[in-house]
Amino acid sequence: MKHLPIGTQSFEILRSDNLLYVDKTQDIYRLVTDSRIVFLSRPRRFGKSLLVSTMDELFRGNKHLFEGIYIYDKWDWSRQCPVIRIDWTRITHSTLEEMKVSLCSYLQTVAKQYDVSLTTASAPDRFDELIRLLREKTGEKVVVLIDEYDKPVTAHLFDAHLDGIRTAVHDFYQVMKGADDYLRFIFLTGVSKFSGLSVFSALNNPNDITLDKNYASLCGYTQEELEYYFPDYIDDMASILEETRKDLLEDIRNWYDGYSWDGKTSVYNPFSTLLLFDKQDFSSYWFNTGTPTFLIDILQRRERTSVVLEQITVDSDLLKGGYDPQTLNEIPLLFQTGYLTIKSVEISRNKSKYTLGVPNEEVNEALMTNLLSVYGKYPGEDVDSLREEMEQRLREGDENGFANCLETTIATVPYELQIGCEHYYHTIMLIWMRLLGFRIQGEKPNNRGRADAVWEQPGLTVVAELKYHAEKKTEILLDEAMAQIHDRRYYNRYTGKVILLGVAFSGKDIGCRMETINR
Repeated sequence: MKHLPIGTQSFEILRSDNLLYVDKTQDIYRLVTDSRIVFLSRPRRFGKSLLVSTMDELFRGNKHLFEGIYIYDKWDWSRQCPVIRIDWTRITHSTLEEMKVSLCSYLQTVAKQYDVSLTTASAPDRFDELIRLLREKTGEKVVVLIDEYDKPVTAHLFDAHLDGIRTAVHDFYQVMKGADDYLRFIFLTGVSKFSGLSVFSALNNPNDITLDKNYASLCGYTQEELEYYFPDYIDDMASILEETRKDLLEDIRNWYDGYSWDGKTSVYNPFSTLLLFDKQDFSSYWFNTGTPTFLIDILQRRERTSVVLEQITVDSDLLKGGYDPQTLNEIPLLFQTGYLTIKSVEISRNKSKYTLGVPNEEVNEALMTNLLSVYGKYPGEDVDSLREEMEQRLREGDENGFANCLETTIATVPYELQIGCEHYYHTIMLIWMRLLGFRIQGEKPNNRGRADAVWEQPGLTVVAELKYHAEKKTEILLDEAMAQIHDRRYYNRYTGKVILLGVAFSGKDIGCRMETINR
């Protein structure tokens, strides 16, 4: 088996060391021949840097690195272009002044690679000078590759440096508009599309391929790629876990697949997939590299937790347009950072509508655990054991045991946070249900309304209705919950064993009622 390229973002190292490479050069070839100025947004650790590195080696004409892959016999290797590759992870941007100095130094390093001297002082002037000198010296138009173009801005979203950093970055990028005659290809990657930077107008409106169906699998692994490039790792892991290959593939799909930027093509998270095969253990590898504390705080503060608890539908403008970092609309922010993805696309009146949802079990479990910690102050390390117990109580139809589990959760909530409103307890309950695998609020409504949540397992369905009232007794609330389930026949669409679950919150008192029917 070829070694896994864990942590390798250099195409040269990957190919020289004969590491496993999932060939994306067919997409790259189409991209660099069909477009001149391109922007791509993808979440962190999704292969953007490796993509930029691959383009870098391609335009430099390093033919030997591409032997045996798609683009090898299709590229004109006789034409070698000068490349200015700007990697913002290597440029200091703690303050505006540090960024200006570091960026100037970085450009000087690139100039030395081509044995040219820069005489101007400011970063924008040096950038412009470098482009023109490279064009004159080589006789070839220049390629500009910018990795993580938004990093200096996202690093200062909540501090006083933001305005200055944003203006300086805009002025720097604007150089490329005036140097258009000297440029062959421009490619920018990032996590977010910020309208406030005016990058897109400054660059004569680049081709934004973020939601382009032709490039939906440019980053990440498709199902076909997973099975083609990793067969030995799959078989080895199946043997160790004593699972069939089919069952293991289904588990991997549930945990790490599900990202989509066109609503049809689904890809695996490459970072988590590589670590899965290396560690041979299911875990939240990607999520744990950057837990979005500020995102979770935003969801709680604005009472917008529902956007990750249930699927939501939004207009295309919300995802395709840029947004101001200071307004922080949580939906495009969650989408661009990878915590929501496109589940389906519907065309209505010549306009696209996108249905968004959490991509997979890795994100769902980690996100819900973090939300539970914020809402209920429940220790994350205790979640797994309590979840297993709650699932067992559900399967057994043990209403008292299930209620006791809920009481354990609510008991951790500090007194000052025990808000006397249905929304608060309803949210905690729905978070627990998402952790248990429930489909939340209206994914499958019937013609009489919709249940709060539905849990579907092989041979078992649980239909749940939640009630809260500060003064009514739990028994009365449970009567209302069960009556609503029966009156509206929420269970009509399901067959086999169905458990009807009513949950009631009355102040600090919690009650559950379960009824089993066979259909």
